[in-house]
Amino acid sequence: MLETLHIQTSRRTQLVDVTDAAGICYLYVPHTTAGVGINEHCDPDVASDVESALDRLIPAGGPYRHAEGNSDSHIKAILVGGTQFVFVEGGQLALGRWQGVFFCEFDGPRQRRLNVRVVAQ
Repeated sequence: MLETLHIQTSRRTQLVDVTDAAGICYLYVPHTTAGVGINEHCDPDVASDVESALDRLIPAGGPYRHAEGNSDSHIKAILVGGTQFVFVEGGQLALGRWQGVFFCEFDGPRQRRLNVRVVAQ
């Protein structure tokens, strides 16, 4: 059964911790300027550092040819990726001790979707 989480972002580049909302096996982002990743979620400074590093490495100001002005968002989404899968054991995500699942916004703020499918628990 496919479940869709609706995520409201508040900044252009933002990592939103969706670990507790997931409880899943497969995650898919149906957007070309957003992604989904797994990384440390115990210290919120890590997400902030990742956001800042991506903005420094791939600045919004280009030089880009894409007329919409969001080429940086497309590039970040390609680098992060739009899918993840996590094994589920005993009804819980089988993540490492410090790991969490993040929805990665690169063209916000926006209302977004994260498709989630539980295959087996």
